[in-house]
Amino acid sequence: MAGGGGNPVKAIMYAFFANFGIAILKLIAYFMTGSSSMLAESIHSGADTGNQLLLLLGIKRSKKPATEEHPLGYGKASFFWSFIVAIMLFSLGGLFSVYEGWHKLEHTDPIENAWVGITVLALGILLEGGSLLGCIREINHLRGDRGLWRWLKESRNAELVVVFGEDLGALLGLGLALIFLSIAAVTGNGVYDAYGSISIGLVLLVVAVFVAVRIHALLIGRSGDPEIVEEIEAMIAEENPIVGVYNVITLQLGPDLMLAAKIKLRGETPTDESCRAINELERRLKKSFPQIRWSFVEPDIAD
Repeated sequence: MAGGGGNPVKAIMYAFFANFGIAILKLIAYFMTGSSSMLAESIHSGADTGNQLLLLLGIKRSKKPATEEHPLGYGKASFFWSFIVAIMLFSLGGLFSVYEGWHKLEHTDPIENAWVGITVLALGILLEGGSLLGCIREINHLRGDRGLWRWLKESRNAELVVVFGEDLGALLGLGLALIFLSIAAVTGNGVYDAYGSISIGLVLLVVAVFVAVRIHALLIGRSGDPEIVEEIEAMIAEENPIVGVYNVITLQLGPDLMLAAKIKLRGETPTDESCRAINELERRLKKSFPQIRWSFVEPDIAD
């Protein structure tokens, strides 16, 4: 069975505390150095801290019980807030960093107390690296035998995709800021610091677009995890008195899954026996796949 047990809340909390601490340190370093890269990084970390709260809000909203107006629940709320986070990452993170670097090119100032910024960035890399490792640990519970890139492309877990994208973008940004700030400090030319801010912004824009594309597919409506769907189809086909499976449709609704299947029963199966068989099948499916919240199994003689 496909991997399970990953906890997105843990990954979000890792990222929240790392970003909160780093944002404060970067802001202090900015005032001490006047570095454009440090300002871009402090705004980025501050935005990421707020983003983690939005992800937690999405998880909470997705657990609201179903109503008459929302009979399939509020699971997609997590997708909506994850998409908002991608927009925040694009605007407050990427666009602001590019703007700040472009502005600094016209008003280049020497970097003061560069050692402060370099120290903060090095510490930030350690903290952000720890957050990324924590996120990957939770992803590993889910991805099974799939490679990380394949899991990111196929995953229906919006929160972990967003946190991974944020952490990776933050780690790359910190590395670029450290490189360009060090060059600016050695050469005494503040233009390299501006280049660093622009580079950070471009990285964040790429990460934000990637995350937005992944979440956009979930917002529109996407089937369940391919490995899980394959296992569901195999389980249905093995059940007695089912002799054929016409089609299986799944829809990912946040952490929950809706399942609809059209099956063929043995021709001589009485109606009451058919109903009992279908009810038992649905019970077994929900036991084996706890993410299935709604199941609609229909017997038919043709597709």
